[in-house]
Amino acid sequence: MFGSARGREWVISSDAFLEDVHFLARAHPPEVVGYKALARATSDLAAMGATPRFFLLNLALPHERTGRWLDKCLRGMAKAARRFGMKLAGGDTARNRMIALNLTVLGEIAPGRAVLRLGARAGDRLFVTGKLGAAQLGLEIVLRGISRQARWRKFLAPHYYPVPPVALGRWLASRMFASSMMDLSDGLSTDLTRLCQASGVGARIWADRLPMADVPRALRRSGLRFPGPLHLALHGGEDYQLLFTVPERLADRIPDSRDGVKITKIGEMVRGHGIELCTPDGKSTRVAPQGWDHFALRK
Repeated sequence: MFGSARGREWVISSDAFLEDVHFLARAHPPEVVGYKALARATSDLAAMGATPRFFLLNLALPHERTGRWLDKCLRGMAKAARRFGMKLAGGDTARNRMIALNLTVLGEIAPGRAVLRLGARAGDRLFVTGKLGAAQLGLEIVLRGISRQARWRKFLAPHYYPVPPVALGRWLASRMFASSMMDLSDGLSTDLTRLCQASGVGARIWADRLPMADVPRALRRSGLRFPGPLHLALHGGEDYQLLFTVPERLADRIPDSRDGVKITKIGEMVRGHGIELCTPDGKSTRVAPQGWDHFALRK
């Protein structure tokens, strides 16, 4: 039905977006559900340095979610498709008790340029894009039932409408700067643990370098027990930013920002395993993966 131009390779990924697991139909607007379903899937392409091209949608939903809800959901997905330059190539629909969106996304890249999570080496510098924990802060506002209050709406955008840095991922891959890369979907502590395990190395994070989301003082004093900025930065999920490593000899060639996306060097890769958080006073602590895990036992 379609093919990649000569001299290019396909990059393919799939992602599920499920009611009561990834979103709440009673709390998340349908436009947000549609947009975010495609954006989070596209993030996997950005993390390999690919250019998004096509997507397939398998959609299951109850009868009462057809009509107006579905129209708004697809409107949100169309917004994401335009933003990331993607075209719908097919799919299927089915009736189901709960809403389920399963997307397969296809991108293209020059042969041999796709970046994986298993190439990091001891001595590589560790970078992230954007602000960490901003999406989780938005989710916390939704879960506490205050998302409709006007003064908190501006904090919802990173949670509702994430923008994976596709152009930046493509630049890193084309210049062969990144030795490993993945997207931040489940929280820095969890995703960095996965990158370390895949690469067979450990990581040292500099706490004072973390680009943390701002938690308004009014929220912290509201009595609703909001997590602090450091907790959000380490363990908050759904930022859909890039986590990548760069060989030490190339680290100075990574700018502070590119294509409007902030880039921050937050640490280095080391021999061994696990993650160490270092503070300016010389103290260090081990960081356990406390981000999102579908199969973790939760109280």
